Amino acid sequence: MNALRHLCVLAGLAATLASGCGAPHGQPNKGSEVLAPKEVLAFGTLYAENCAGCHGADGRGGAAIALANPVYLAIADDVAIRKVIADGMRGTAMPAFAEIAGGMLTDAQIDVLTKEIRSRWSKQGVLDTATTAPSYAPKSAGDAHRGEVAYKTYCESCHGPGGRGGRKASAITDNSFLALVSDQGLRTIVIAGRPELGAPDWRGNVPGKPMSDQEVTDVVAWLASRRVQNPGQPYSASNYTQHQESEDVE
Repeated sequence: MNALRHLCVLAGLAATLASGCGAPHGQPNKGSEVLAPKEVLAFGTLYAENCAGCHGADGRGGAAIALANPVYLAIADDVAIRKVIADGMRGTAMPAFAEIAGGMLTDAQIDVLTKEIRSRWSKQGVLDTATTAPSYAPKSAGDAHRGEVAYKTYCESCHGPGGRGGRKASAITDNSFLALVSDQGLRTIVIAGRPELGAPDWRGNVPGKPMSDQEVTDVVAWLASRRVQNPGQPYSASNYTQHQESEDVE
């Protein structure tokens, strides 16, 4: 009985020693190494760490527009989406992510984000072939006066007179909002809507009357004309200068 027990112990020890021969002490097991940040190419990780904070989990929207909006993906091609990711949107909360622009993502990682956003969240046939969608970027200059008329027709019923907010939607001429969104960002929202907030796309503001490309451009021009030069300043620039001069004297 004791001999059998000794044999079992020896066999177990031999198996343990044999298993250790193939892996020197201190060497990590295959697949256990942590990837360097530049080597991460998994879309889930890249999106969660760089995009979800603003665009929401699974692209459903948050402080920024929903990327899982098929209408948005139908009007914005891969070149446009990649450019926004790489270069950001100057003057807005959207930073540049490309290394060459001061960000942390490689070209390969930006390619993964661009490809997978469309692959996962676009839908075929989301645009009515009988209705021509406005272009992602404007084709002509906008007119603020015409834009005010278009705003009253398509937007005022929700956003209220002068864009100051209504019962159905928030203010869109708010100084802080306009300071944080670019003209292209405004155009994108007008065309693609914000379905996560109940805002329709360019076809749904007035039943049976989609906005034309020029009307979209003009509404954006009107909204842009409502921006103030120094948003958030509690006093004018001249008062600020006088305040600084008085401090210098003291």
